[in-house]
Amino acid sequence: MTETVAVTGALGKVGRAVVRDLLDHGYAVHATDAQGPFGERAGLGVDVMRAELTDYGQAVEALAGCTAVVHLANIPQPGMESDPETLSRNLAANGNVFLAAQRLGLRKVVWASSETTLGLPFDVPPRYAPVDEDHFPYPTSTYALSKVLSEDLAAQVAQWSGIPFVGLRFSNVFPPEAYARVPAFHGDPALRRWNLWGYIDARDAAASCRLALEATTSGSRNVIIAAADTIMDTPSSELLAAEFPDVPVRRDLGTYETLLAIDAARELIGFEPQHSWRDEVGSPRP
Repeated sequence: MTETVAVTGALGKVGRAVVRDLLDHGYAVHATDAQGPFGERAGLGVDVMRAELTDYGQAVEALAGCTAVVHLANIPQPGMESDPETLSRNLAANGNVFLAAQRLGLRKVVWASSETTLGLPFDVPPRYAPVDEDHFPYPTSTYALSKVLSEDLAAQVAQWSGIPFVGLRFSNVFPPEAYARVPAFHGDPALRRWNLWGYIDARDAAASCRLALEATTSGSRNVIIAAADTIMDTPSSELLAAEFPDVPVRRDLGTYETLLAIDAARELIGFEPQHSWRDEVGSPRP
């Protein structure tokens, strides 16, 4: 029997990739977003329905008839709305989706948390590198705070309902067409120090959502989702020495190894990034 998965925020960078990935792997998808185009005009291979998830009734409708949800619909980054609006809208949407999942008895909730919960931007240097899940919580914006508080919400609703939740702390998402601008970063490491030169390919972000749906998990777990390498062509140890010389490095690093550790995602959901900016711009992998 084909499983139907609700995907909220289906028209975003990750949402579009998630819908394609799920369809390619035999799932049916109920796609929603707060902004159009809707219906077939969205070009996703499924109709996209309008849903304003700050309204609980619309959240229930968005998930109705589905067995699981990939919840991506939020104000996507700091600075797009005022601080109070970002905090209130993200918390309202997340709380409504989580409670709707409880009411409907979904088997799994996968949702978009954020790398910002770990201390981004790193104007204050991280306590150590690579940064891992133990660096949480360190919100420095209302956007990051909305994600930290939503992780607490997820933990409580998972406990009440028995539904497994997986929060994915996505790094900066790059669709393949965005990689053409990456070489412009390479002359100045300071340009990308704000997230330890991290990124995630949209296709790998989508795969992580599917893997989280399929993995056997319990309670509420939150893991970093980043590419296996940095966005730079300078070795990772040299980047740290140049921009964060006093930050302790906790292990030997591969040449271009990510400084946003993905060990926990590998262990929990079997995540292994398949894509790199290096493949798109002709720079050899290490």
